[in-house]
Amino acid sequence: MKSSSSLHWISNLYALFRSAANMLQSPLLLAVRLYWGWQFAQNGWAKMHHLSKITEYFTSLGVPFPAFNAPFVSGVEFLGGILLILGLCARPVALILAIDMFVAFWTADRAALLSIFRDPSTFYTADPYTFLFASLLILIFGAGFFSLDRWINEEAYL
Repeated sequence: MKSSSSLHWISNLYALFRSAANMLQSPLLLAVRLYWGWQFAQNGWAKMHHLSKITEYFTSLGVPFPAFNAPFVSGVEFLGGILLILGLCARPVALILAIDMFVAFWTADRAALLSIFRDPSTFYTADPYTFLFASLLILIFGAGFFSLDRWINEEAYL
């Protein structure tokens, strides 16, 4: 009988812990959105103001249509960062930004991308990694409670 009550006590304690941890989900998603949204927006803004250098860099990487892709990527990162900060259309935006980061890995740091299993430290120290990770977090978990998406689709949070 005693083991049954101990198991019940442990189960209740775990339920309390899980509930407390769940309460941290939206604040964490907000922090990720604010920080990495700002980083994306800053990178996009900087690229917009140096389009000739970005176009040359894309040309050196063999990116197709570099004169088109330089302003396109700049705009995606700038606008996408702002939308992440606001938590507006967060999942579609996060998908687009994740694709952007996969392309960045493939074109600018392919060796790091291909070393994901062989040498993980090379992968996760590459510049696109944290941007990709933040994008995937928002893509998978959404914008969270503190977002415009929540206000637009409030019944999803009831």
